[in-house]
Amino acid sequence: MPEKLQQLIDMFQMFDPADRTSMLLSYADQFKEVPPSIATRPFPTSHQVPQCESDAYVWARKQPDGTLQLYFAVENPSGVSAKALAAILDRTLSGLPAPDIATVDCGIVEQIFRQNISMGKGMGLMAMVNAVQALAKAASNPAR
Repeated sequence: MPEKLQQLIDMFQMFDPADRTSMLLSYADQFKEVPPSIATRPFPTSHQVPQCESDAYVWARKQPDGTLQLYFAVENPSGVSAKALAAILDRTLSGLPAPDIATVDCGIVEQIFRQNISMGKGMGLMAMVNAVQALAKAASNPAR
């Protein structure tokens, strides 16, 4: 697990559910929409996260130094959890080498959100993590 992500998960685990919810809302407020230089609406379905109720999209761009920069779009205005997760993933994973990002497991969703989400929402958030992981694995492949 990348160190910054582990530190964030450790921090979340110190808080009770009410404070955790406040923190997640704060992360959702920090969500940055994908810049037009990366993608514009309508977004290509190849970047759409399957099973995500919030209609999320994910992109990863390899930087000159070999690290990845992650970008997200969340089309559902009510997609607060998806926006929070996108902000968390961007903050803790962008700037890392692709092989490091590829190690992130969707189990982090339960560690971050705990019981604050429904099963359907949880599946969508795990699919977001899986999409990031798949993009990182693809970027790690030297054939690309």
